[in-house]
Amino acid sequence: MAGHSHYKNMVRHKNVVDAKRGKVFSKLSRYIIIAARSGGGDPTMNLRLRYAIDKARSVSMPKENIERAIKRGTGDTEGANFDEIMYEGFGPGGVAVLVDVLTDNRNRTNGEVKKIFERANATVGVPGSVGYMFDRKGFFAVDATKYTDEDALLAIALEAGAEDLKREGDVFEITCDPSSFTAVFEAIKAANIETTEAEVKYLSKMQKDIDVETGKKVIKFMEALDDHDDVQNVYTDAMLTEEMTASE
Repeated sequence: MAGHSHYKNMVRHKNVVDAKRGKVFSKLSRYIIIAARSGGGDPTMNLRLRYAIDKARSVSMPKENIERAIKRGTGDTEGANFDEIMYEGFGPGGVAVLVDVLTDNRNRTNGEVKKIFERANATVGVPGSVGYMFDRKGFFAVDATKYTDEDALLAIALEAGAEDLKREGDVFEITCDPSSFTAVFEAIKAANIETTEAEVKYLSKMQKDIDVETGKKVIKFMEALDDHDDVQNVYTDAMLTEEMTASE
């Protein structure tokens, strides 16, 4: 929806959940394990692994943790095998929700995630029930107050394979196909432009306006999902505002 910022929506949600940083390394380790298992342990040949490592480094994950996760993924060391699951459903106010999960016990996780939905009066949908409302994209945010040349940034991004650039308030938002993520990221870095967000994620095709009361319920629901050890990411089409994230 015009005027709605994916970056600001993401930040308002992250500001709530980032306080629980004790679980961040564990979740990123799983992400690296899965990436290495599916595409090998060489990040120069495995785009997904390279992205996972970059994400881990961005939160100062120790090098030995990263290397240990890669070895587990390639089978060089023993460890639990993780499966990827994507739950789709409807949260408070009927907002669409995607829940990205990595688990070593499908039955346990399935029961626990469904219980979180039930407690929020939310509904787990069938595969495809809300997935069509989202696109998987490479996403970058650049502070427009620090880098003001929109035309130059647009040229750099498009040359590297980006699909779109738009300005939302004080943020430039750049999107691309996931396969172009590394090329666009490297082009931006080569131009000495800092990003405040660089991630492959699901973006809602149209964000849904909700009232403050419903917004608070959505955020509480997303917090509960994020707090689960097996949940990697939670996405919604709800347009979250600062008023919704404010403490009571």
